[in-house]
Amino acid sequence: MGKGDKRTLRGKIFKGSYGKTRPHHPKKQAAAKAKPAAKKS
Repeated sequence: MGKGDKRTLRGKIFKGSYGKTRPHHPKKQAAAKAKPAAKKS
């Protein structure tokens, strides 16, 4: 568990690879989370 572990987010950032734990498009996830917040205000 750490920079050397390819299965973790930190390891994927360190290696520069992508996968289930580090998807290519994090904007889609952030947008989905932001929509409910926009409805409240």
